Amino acid sequence: MLHSAIDPTIQRVTSGDFDFPLGVYPVDPAQASTSPGYVTDFEQADGDESGDWEEWPDRYMFDIVTPHRRVESLCLALFSMLPGRVFPILDVLSEDAYREVDPYIAYEAVGFDRFLDEVRRYRGWFFEDGMVGFGAMSLDPFVYVFIDEHKIVTVRVESAMKERVEQLLAAFEFPVVEELSGVDSTEHEHRSVLALELAGQEFASHADIVERLRDRWMLSLNIDWESNTDDDGRVLGITSWRCDVRRLDELGEEQGRWEVLLTAGSLREAESLAVVGVAKELALPTDDEDALRDELELLEAIRLRPEAFAELAGQEPSLEPPAESRVLAVRSWGA
Repeated sequence: MLHSAIDPTIQRVTSGDFDFPLGVYPVDPAQASTSPGYVTDFEQADGDESGDWEEWPDRYMFDIVTPHRRVESLCLALFSMLPGRVFPILDVLSEDAYREVDPYIAYEAVGFDRFLDEVRRYRGWFFEDGMVGFGAMSLDPFVYVFIDEHKIVTVRVESAMKERVEQLLAAFEFPVVEELSGVDSTEHEHRSVLALELAGQEFASHADIVERLRDRWMLSLNIDWESNTDDDGRVLGITSWRCDVRRLDELGEEQGRWEVLLTAGSLREAESLAVVGVAKELALPTDDEDALRDELELLEAIRLRPEAFAELAGQEPSLEPPAESRVLAVRSWGA
């Protein structure tokens, strides 16, 4: 698997003694009043609305702003509070036309070492790139550590661990402040920092890293698979989709990959149409979709606006939404 590399031409932005990540920076550094510090608050026990998670206990929340030069060491210190098995979390900028962020989460715990190995492998991407947020949580003890796309750190811990977090932040000499002053408090820009090739050597792309993390961290897209709405909750009905499906052998090795263009009214329907569409291309039986999913895996399904989908499908330009759910094309990546 390819490692990642940071574009060496990107210059770091600073404001006084505060240095920013390469991938997120103020438009006017001279006007930025960013400073390190943290706020804390008490949150009462609550549950996940979907019922997929156990109720979160009474807990204390810490939001922390730190210069870039200290964010990695702070996060590694916070990660040390996590137990041997954790639930990784990943937020990445989405290509979906109706969703800004793709939120991924693991619904099965993975080994902490596996989580940390990937953080170290792609440390530049995690701690510098303005298009990604990541973290991990555990339920016993309850610990939640997340670094957002601004590289602002959020920690939630059960009440018994509050003092431990405060001692850790005191060791880093972060002051308690009334209001955070991070890069998101001023006009700012986000950018990707990856270099795909340096000195003739190829490096991992954003998509390469996300695909690996989905496998290694056992991540699932944490959205409603049964409905079809945008970020504002508006019902979209049937939309156009571009899906990426791969075929695996008994050892989990990839045997092929296909792009499927289709229209569907939900992610669940898009997955079904894409998997069955590829199965028909391969002359595989389609009467048992559950069995098919053991062999054919949906890697990505993004919604496209009508005009973009028409161009990709080689159709006449149109602004009209699709009228029915169906597969329009199945294209092998090796073709």
